[in-house]
Amino acid sequence: MVNNMNRKIMYFSILIFLLLGLFFMSVNMGSIQVTYGELFSGLLVEYNESVATIYDLRFPRIIIAMVTGAGLAVSGVLFQAVLKNPLADPGIIGISAGSAFVSVLIVAFFPMWYFFTPLFSFLGGILACVLVYSLSWKAGFSPLRIILVGVAINAVFTGLLQSFGTMSGQNYSGAAAIVNANISMKTWKDVRLLTGYVSLGLVLSLFVATKCNLLALEDKTIRSLGVNVNVLRAVISVIAVLLASITTAVAGSISFIGLIVPHIGRLLVGSDHKFLIPFSMLFGAFTMLLADTVGRLIAYPYEISAAIIMSVIGGPFFIVLLKRSDKIYGG
Repeated sequence: MVNNMNRKIMYFSILIFLLLGLFFMSVNMGSIQVTYGELFSGLLVEYNESVATIYDLRFPRIIIAMVTGAGLAVSGVLFQAVLKNPLADPGIIGISAGSAFVSVLIVAFFPMWYFFTPLFSFLGGILACVLVYSLSWKAGFSPLRIILVGVAINAVFTGLLQSFGTMSGQNYSGAAAIVNANISMKTWKDVRLLTGYVSLGLVLSLFVATKCNLLALEDKTIRSLGVNVNVLRAVISVIAVLLASITTAVAGSISFIGLIVPHIGRLLVGSDHKFLIPFSMLFGAFTMLLADTVGRLIAYPYEISAAIIMSVIGGPFFIVLLKRSDKIYGG
């Protein structure tokens, strides 16, 4: 038990170290570069024009990448607990696409409601979630049925999004930025909008961590413990939708983080959600920031969206996990 705890502490420590290292590398990567001494001095002591530019342009992008990754990863953990399906991911089962579609409508046609976009995005995520759950339910949830229905719902909303993107001329403003999952021109206003809602969702996810462990049991066993399993599933699902929809409203629809991160997290720290959820927060932040950083470097001076990087990596990962899921999860 002690060795197991030490191993978890080691993985957490390594991940924090890697995240901090990647953060500082990303901050100083681009056409404007300063020494780290100048960076700290410009931020804390005296004004420096180059540091001010970095602060206004790079810091919001980096923070949004990290918060988005954390939110999507934890959303994936929660959906997988509720559905008892290791392949569930808000991007794959249509939650992110439903949220993005509603966000696009609000930004495009009601720009004066910009600050309410996360709330409307949340309603879009709830709509997609209800559709997936209701169409998948048949005397219980079938993992295969959930994935098939989710892929269909995702295809519908994605098609609507792409149609809208075509009509908008692919301009990186408002709606088109959501369609293309572009975070390159985000501002501190977007950071404040995102972090407030996502922080709430992440705190709530920590409170339900022990309840997520219960969902691994049979429903009748959970009821024998005095827990209303349907209410529990609904509450955890709402938190998962909140995290997925708010991140989508600001950063756009990004798939596979909620699939890859929890799976690797289980291999490293186990299936206990008291450890898996906080580990997924950190690892999700690292994964999204790494994808964004690679997208900035791989075709410099051009950029590739983090969503595209995640799709290229996540697609093969999903296929491998699908083929091995019976062995890994005892299904």
